[in-house]
Amino acid sequence: MPEPPFEIRDLEPEDNRRLLADFAGERSGFVRAGSQGWLLPSQYRREWPAFYHFQPRADDTWVVTFPRSGTTWTQEMVWMIENNLDHKTARRIPLVDRFPFLEFNIFVHDDTKAEFLEKAGRDKQTRLLVEKACDPAYKVLNETSAPRFIKTHFPFSLLPPNLLDCGAKVIYVARNPKDVAVSFYHLNKLILTQGYTGDFVKYWDYFENNLQPWTPYWTHIQEGWERRHLPNMLFLFYEDMIKDLPAAIQRVAGFLGRHLTGQQVQELAQHLHIDNFRRNPAVNMEVLRRAGMLSNWDQAFVRRGKDGGWVDEFTPELNKRADLWIKKHLETTDLRFPSKFIKY
Repeated sequence: MPEPPFEIRDLEPEDNRRLLADFAGERSGFVRAGSQGWLLPSQYRREWPAFYHFQPRADDTWVVTFPRSGTTWTQEMVWMIENNLDHKTARRIPLVDRFPFLEFNIFVHDDTKAEFLEKAGRDKQTRLLVEKACDPAYKVLNETSAPRFIKTHFPFSLLPPNLLDCGAKVIYVARNPKDVAVSFYHLNKLILTQGYTGDFVKYWDYFENNLQPWTPYWTHIQEGWERRHLPNMLFLFYEDMIKDLPAAIQRVAGFLGRHLTGQQVQELAQHLHIDNFRRNPAVNMEVLRRAGMLSNWDQAFVRRGKDGGWVDEFTPELNKRADLWIKKHLETTDLRFPSKFIKY
């Protein structure tokens, strides 16, 4: 294996022990990658070349986000715009197949996958769903004809260095950290590849201290913000998308070189409306549920989709702590979330 162009080191033993105790889906531990110390499962150590040296194409469309920043919503919007609002195909083919998740395979530990297969027993269809979900997306994408649609939560510093120079279109979406953390907490409780067993207060401590996959959060957002003026890059705030979805659709369509009529914009906005989106099995990870990879946690993959949902999880004390953390990091950047819930 070639030497990586950045350091990959084991997570500190005590932090690793704590995470393994609280996240039942990972079994071997975690590593930190690069000068920023990106936290990733240990499988990244063997798989990094497939991601860093992945060959983007000029006709690719990528959605890059920190998790739970409106990723799925944006993916569906992009795919529909680029495919002439093809509702029939969008209903027939799950979004995970139309818009593969580049690095999902490193989050499925070999032992966890074996347990999914054991639970499936002799049910061939379920076993096939498990195998397909765990198949490395980079292999699938290398065999996919144009145009390709690619989702990733990797920061730009871990993505192919030529991504923004090769002609590919890249959309980065940012969301305020309180809502991100609450949504990410619920996802970690829901998806068994993570299998989080703790409460939100403990989860926030992990998130704030860069002990969650793809953290540090602020550096992730800043890497996107610094590239926002590049010609093949579109930077969006989730909060702006919520405030005026038709305007966001028009902006994305313009960036992709597509023209939508007013009627088409309204049609797509209705398709993406959170009430309809939440009930859409093609985007709500029904495939993973049928594969036995989701828990019985009482939250769906697509949750509320609003600005300010964090208030239901934060105690007054935790909110004060979060506000100080946010204020500290915003002092070093001109990035400002268009959210009435973030104090400046």
